Amino acid sequence: MMNITADKVLDAKGLACPMPIVRTKKAMAEIADGQVLEVQATDKGSTADLQAWANSTGHEYLGTKEEGDVLHHFLRKSGTNASAEPTVIPEISLDELKTKVESNEPIHILDVRELDEYEAGHIPGVVHIPLGEVEKRAGELNKEDEIYVICHSGRRSEMAAQTMKRQGFKKLINVVPGMRDWTGQTE
Repeated sequence: MMNITADKVLDAKGLACPMPIVRTKKAMAEIADGQVLEVQATDKGSTADLQAWANSTGHEYLGTKEEGDVLHHFLRKSGTNASAEPTVIPEISLDELKTKVESNEPIHILDVRELDEYEAGHIPGVVHIPLGEVEKRAGELNKEDEIYVICHSGRRSEMAAQTMKRQGFKKLINVVPGMRDWTGQTE
């Protein structure tokens, strides 16, 4: 059982992606380097989201404690490269992606949503790697391919693309917004 004392507690219960990350980013800006932020969330995807966010921003992910439906995530603010702005990932609109998919041209799409979201409906032919597994499974993809990264809203896909960029992927495009507004074919 983790016994971490937080310097600040953020209530993100009932919020869906991308709001826990948006609120976490704001709360982190309000605490001092080395302090610990506890993020209380009910969104199951928030564990992978916060791990990836901490990783991409240089903050330290300390762990998560579950109490009933509430996830208690602990993050330590780092002053080192926490202010370094991540590389800009080009974006494509959902409509532009839909046109590409419907044209039947060969296209590589990576869906980084959680398994239950993916199973509820996804674009035919996509590769599914949840955000929390992208760092260790990105090798399943070709670094030279143009890859369209999609999630529910566009936030997790941005983090996944940042992780992949650091691993040497050259042509990543973030789909904004994500599957939340997809009107094309799903399976």
